[in-house]
Amino acid sequence: MQNRERQEARPPKPAQARPRTTLEVAEIVRRYGEAYRQSHIISFEQTAALRFIAACRTSELGGHLDECPNGDFARPSYNSCGHRNCPKCQALEQVRWIESRKDRLLPVPYYHLVFTQPHELNPLVLRNQKVLYDLLFASVSAALLEVATDPKYLGGVPAVTLVLHTWSRDLRLHPHLHAIVSGGGLASSGEWIPCRKGFLLPKRVLAALLRHKYLAGLRALRDKGRLDFGGACADLSDRNTFDRLLSDLYATNWLVYAKEAFAGPENVIEYLGRYTHRTGISNSRLVSIDDQAVVFRTKDCNVVTVTPDEFLRRFLLHVLPKRFVKIRHNGLLAAANVNTRLVQARQALGAPKPPVRHPEKEDWRELVLRLTGVDPMCCPVCGQTLLRRELPKGVEYRLVAETSLSREDDSS
Repeated sequence: MQNRERQEARPPKPAQARPRTTLEVAEIVRRYGEAYRQSHIISFEQTAALRFIAACRTSELGGHLDECPNGDFARPSYNSCGHRNCPKCQALEQVRWIESRKDRLLPVPYYHLVFTQPHELNPLVLRNQKVLYDLLFASVSAALLEVATDPKYLGGVPAVTLVLHTWSRDLRLHPHLHAIVSGGGLASSGEWIPCRKGFLLPKRVLAALLRHKYLAGLRALRDKGRLDFGGACADLSDRNTFDRLLSDLYATNWLVYAKEAFAGPENVIEYLGRYTHRTGISNSRLVSIDDQAVVFRTKDCNVVTVTPDEFLRRFLLHVLPKRFVKIRHNGLLAAANVNTRLVQARQALGAPKPPVRHPEKEDWRELVLRLTGVDPMCCPVCGQTLLRRELPKGVEYRLVAETSLSREDDSS
């Protein structure tokens, strides 16, 4: 894992203008979601995702009307669904999460590692999402900490954040974990041990240990009867077939990818924001939607064209089990270490005590004002504070003129 550490911030790449689009994943769900649900067997979580996304920011969820006291302006807004698979509902949650994590950053370089699960396991993963994603988290965490604490490589406990992603750019199933790891660790003596310049941990050793721990855990799950062998992985219910799969996977080189060290803790926060609350596809990537095809962008301005039915199938592959935690912290960031060993590490580095933040208690309007400098409750015409009144569910308001509204009952 030889990487050149960036000493100075690189100049930003010129922004590429992309035409704004009004296309939304929610529109695909509204048009074709019910037909898909009727013709396919989907889980309770997938059904709930379709229902919430279709209702997001519509009159079905109710909302509020912001009006200028002088009658100069009126703006109806409908409530968000808040579902974690909705492309429109993660922005503020992402900001709050990042703000809450700032006080846990250490003043050291950070590295980005990616651990990929072999695609031969995909049929089994689809039938056993919770247990196999849990196994992936546990195996990656154990491999990272075992190698990091070995005096031959680092000799200290690092700070680790793991984020699960299950998609490729074309929305196919591609389970992998993004790991953000501090460039050094806390030794048992209380001393901070920095990693070598441009080098954190050996990739081959990490990959081999991850393979061993994951496949040992997979065999144990089989032996305990905790795996579902239905559907496309029915043949794996035969012990000999399952053992052959394990043998093939033991002979496979597992992938561990490492990126350059970040320039500083601020870059870590920026980077984490792009990974923690991301959904499989954003609305901005949609190009066109009709009854025959959904077209969306992938990497390097390429596009993928699929039928609406296939788009929904791929999208629903990434709906996780209910209450499944996709962001986890280990090492110095583990819950048992945050108030003890993480504090020790900060003291060993001579870092000041971070300020106490409570972004989760901050009202969304205060948060938007602090981050953007724009008060969302200020009338854009006269500057007065907008008055807010609730809109009942099932009642839709549409702007007729700039300051007048018409009301339509959805039931009529």
